[in-house]
Amino acid sequence: MIRPPLEVADIVRIYGTAFVKQHARWLTALHLKVLRAIVACRTAVLGGHVEQCDSCGQRAISYNSCLNRHCPKCQAAARQTWLAERSAELLPVPYYHVVFTLPHLLAPLALQNKALVYGLLFRAAAETLLQIAADPKHLGAEIGFLAVLHTWGQTLLHHPHVHCVVPGGGLSPDHRRWIPCGHKFFLPVQVLGVVFRGKFLQALERAFKKHKLTLAGQLTPLQSPADFATLLRAAAQRRWVVYAKRPWAGPAQVLTYLSRYTHRIAIANSRLVSLAEGKLTFRWRDYAPGHQTRTMTLEADEFLRRFLLHVLPASFVRIRYFGLLANRHRTRLLNLCRSHLQTHAPPPLATAVVAHRCQHCHRGHMRRLEILSPIQVSAWLPDSPQAENSS
Repeated sequence: MIRPPLEVADIVRIYGTAFVKQHARWLTALHLKVLRAIVACRTAVLGGHVEQCDSCGQRAISYNSCLNRHCPKCQAAARQTWLAERSAELLPVPYYHVVFTLPHLLAPLALQNKALVYGLLFRAAAETLLQIAADPKHLGAEIGFLAVLHTWGQTLLHHPHVHCVVPGGGLSPDHRRWIPCGHKFFLPVQVLGVVFRGKFLQALERAFKKHKLTLAGQLTPLQSPADFATLLRAAAQRRWVVYAKRPWAGPAQVLTYLSRYTHRIAIANSRLVSLAEGKLTFRWRDYAPGHQTRTMTLEADEFLRRFLLHVLPASFVRIRYFGLLANRHRTRLLNLCRSHLQTHAPPPLATAVVAHRCQHCHRGHMRRLEILSPIQVSAWLPDSPQAENSS
């Protein structure tokens, strides 16, 4: 593929050193690791391999990827592998998209307590869906779903929310039949919002009483039980947003959706427009009526600050499975669902890597000949050991 004219890596290379010096007080080793990975990705630093066109014989070096989950260049391969695995788990029923959003009032708590608060967000959303779906007044079934954490909005500000992809129906309590949901909606969003709010705030209060929360800097006053209780009351008085989209027509549309959401990061290189005089311009989607695409210009320093807001804790799992799709009994219960639906598991998607087209003759495809270490890459291209890969 062709390298885009502007990448996040370019911004880090030019402004990263000054940014780190300016913000050393709050930057962690994990932040620095992400910045180093983005800069090194697909350069000679990580080694690479020699490729040759199967038509014209042109040779070139392709550099290795960093594989960091926050890198804009490294999500395509991981996404394709994950999609291939998930495709065999789809059921022939409508699928619904439900989004649980944390109110802005509590977002500062999440920034200081990412692993804990994001974990509570997952748990409260999952328990809410499972509880309301199991209620005979609504669906009366045991459901299963996957949930994906996003922490950003279109302008890169902190906006924690969980996207849930839910099959339209579930198993009866005795597992003897499949119960489909209604055609117009999955579960009532107003009820989901109230239950979600209660579950999250109760869990947050328990975490506070067990002294599991970090409350430093601007949050120091919340160390007082009275002040923390005031925050919880204020949050309880607000409307918590749960959004449900109309169902997709079939499993193929579900996979198309998943390919856009599951391995997305805060911003893609394709959204970057220009970098001049220390200011970066990027595109963003305004979700107000009309859904217009707009541009925003930020100082490079502010752009990097916003980008790093979304670095997740090490080993934090941002794609999780619940109910029928929980890992411990997924295979058995999916087979039971298919039996009731009188269907079979679809074949998994192929994961073969497609060779990229030769940029010299534009006819052939580049085939790998030899793997190179970073030292070997430097020897192969002695004049430009840090040159950026074009593929």
